[in-house]
This record gives sequence, structure tokens and C-alpha cells, in this order.
Amino acid sequence: MEQSYRRVAVTGMGAVTPIGHDVGQFWDSLMNGRHGIAPITHFDASEYKARLAAEVKDFDPKCRMDKNDILRSDRYAQFAVCAAAEAVEQSGIIGTVEPERIAVYMGTGIGGMQTFITEHDKLRAKGPRRVSALFVPMMIANMAAGMIAIRYDCRGTAMPTVTACASGSNAIGEALRLIRHGYADAVIAGGAEAAITETGVAGFINMQALSTSEDPDAASLPFDKKRGGFVIGEGAGALVLEEYEHAVKRGANILGELVGYGSTCDAYHITAPRPDARGGAQAMKDALSEAGFNGSEKLYINAHGTGTPLNDTAETKAIKDAVGEETARAALISSTKSMTGHMLGAAGAVEAIACVMALRTGIIPPTIGLNDPDPECDLNYCPNSPVKFDADVALSNSLGFGGHNACLAFRKV
Repeated sequence: MEQSYRRVAVTGMGAVTPIGHDVGQFWDSLMNGRHGIAPITHFDASEYKARLAAEVKDFDPKCRMDKNDILRSDRYAQFAVCAAAEAVEQSGIIGTVEPERIAVYMGTGIGGMQTFITEHDKLRAKGPRRVSALFVPMMIANMAAGMIAIRYDCRGTAMPTVTACASGSNAIGEALRLIRHGYADAVIAGGAEAAITETGVAGFINMQALSTSEDPDAASLPFDKKRGGFVIGEGAGALVLEEYEHAVKRGANILGELVGYGSTCDAYHITAPRPDARGGAQAMKDALSEAGFNGSEKLYINAHGTGTPLNDTAETKAIKDAVGEETARAALISSTKSMTGHMLGAAGAVEAIACVMALRTGIIPPTIGLNDPDPECDLNYCPNSPVKFDADVALSNSLGFGGHNACLAFRKV
């Protein structure tokens, strides 16, 4: 379709993940099929049915944050600030846009969960006077966006999107609309999460969402017949999005173009996807329509692909419904959650980065551990090895609790 709106370039990317503390390390791990799944170390999980997670190991925020900011922030916000710092440094955006014309959208599914647990424990053990004066600002879900805005003097809108596992994708999609329709010239957008906590893991276990495998190599198994739930992960991803002509005029290195966004709700169930997968399919259709996808172009889809029994079959159906059987079978699809685990509110942002890198390099990351495909998941999910594929368009799918569906479409430049 004809583009009568402002185009949106990606000029910076940053990541803190279980398989790398920056974009380079993250992509190298994807290309080599390295996962970040191991026994939980954040707390004693010996009495838990699920004892594996994809933690961000050896994370030191001091490399990008000062001591005072670290002491006053939850782990999720530290992930967000560090990812944003990498993206901003790469983009060179600061100083080229008026402060009132740069915004921040940083999504999170939960916010400062560990802070909440820590301060609640203090309250019960020692009384209300021992609760930290920083409890509220460290816990609330908007603080990552606020800290990034303060750091870079971003005086446009600064807010979170809170749509469970779709949070990061919704943040990037809403940022697209903000630039496209003239409300901002640049946005720092993404998602962050740090929910590998006693309460968080227990809650997911008791709703039977997590894999109970004791083998790290066979725990996160998207689209495999043996899949039994997702592996909880953590981290952050951030993109600097910029009005395309502004990026060209200042000589920015344009990494890719964000060309489409679909956002729908299943309006069906608080956790389960619609059996007909209509909501997810419509989000993909909307993103592809905005992208001007003609059906004959080479398509890569970074699937939501959590490894839960219901999600993977529903998403397979949604893909077929969105693009048709022939196009679906020609597309290359993979779930990078097989390596990162499910990073919840950060997942969509990190997977958007994987899409941009796949377009730039012409290589599709694999779905590792896919050795016995489910017959109902019968598309090309790039099992176990990266695939050379010069895609024209890349889609990133995110499907969250509450029925939230978000899809982002990218083109290479």
C-alpha cells in the first residue's frame, strides 16, 4: 500500500539477555545454538517443581550505570537502562533531536517484582518502619521508562506498555505510531523483565505454564512433540527508532526499517489462546498490510514459540490463516525462546532485534532442541541450525496473557 505517513528507521539496538550482555554476544549465541538455561541461582528452588531458568548471569550494571542509580533501582530497570544505553550509543541520536521531540516507551509485564518481595518480607518481619522509602519508585512499572528519559533528557512522552508477554512488542509498535503520525521524531523503545523470583516462579508453576524438565538441553522445546511448558527468562531489549529522513540527513547508520504493526485482543480467556487463533492471525495480517507485503516476497517469522502445548499449535494455525498455506510453507520460522527462554515483557524487544539482525545478515537463527516435531506444527521452524535466507520481510510475533497479540514487521534497508 502507498506510504503516506512518515517512515521509521532503526538506528540503534541494545540487549541484555541470558545468552549475551550486548547485541553482538546475543547474536553470536543465536548463530551457534547456545542457550542460557541452567538451574535457578536467584533463590533456593530445591522444593520447586520447575528448577530451571534462563537467568542473566554475571550481570554488572556498573558498566553503564552509576552507583546511586543502581542502589535506587530494581533489577528490571537496570536491565532496561543498560540495554537503552547500548542502543543510544550506537544510534548517536542524542543531541540531534529537540528534547521535546524524543520519547521513551519501555514495556514490562510486571515491573519491580523482587523489590516488592524484599520489602514485603521486611514489613512482615520487622514492621512498617523498615520498608524502604524507595520501595514505590523501585517497584512501579513506569520507572524504567522514567530513568531512561531522565538520563537522556527525553521530554516527550515516557511510559510503559504493560501487556504481559506482548509488552516489548507493543512498546515498539506504539513508538512506530508516535513517529509515523508526527508526535515524536525519535523514540527509545523496548521491554525489560526480572521476574525469576520465589513468587513469580511459584505462580507460573502452579498454573502449569513452566517446563518441569531437569535437563537444560531439553527444557525449552518450541514446536516439539515433547514440549511441556516454557522456561522463564529475564533481561531487556531496546531499539532507537527515528524518523527515516531525519536519520538519512544526519548520516545515521540505518540498521533496518520498521514498516508494520498489528495489535489485537483475543477477547477469549485470561491465559489460553483462542482455539481458532483469529486474534494472532489478524495482528499478523495488519502488520503485513502496513508493510506492503505482496505474498511473493521472502518472509521470516520470529515466532512467539513458547513451548507450551496450546501456544505452539495455535500460532501455527495463526500463521497459516494470516498468509495462506502456500506462503506459510515457503516462510522460514524460528523460536529464539529455545535459547533465551521466555523473557516475558522483554521478549518482544529482544526478538525484534533478532529480526533486524536476520535481515541484515541473511541468516535465520534456529529453533534448537527441535528433534521430534509435533505433527500439528508442520511448518519450517529451522530446527537446530541457522539457515542462509535472504529475507525481504521479517515478522516478530508476541502473544500475551489477557489475549494480547502484537506483531511487528521489518524490512531491510
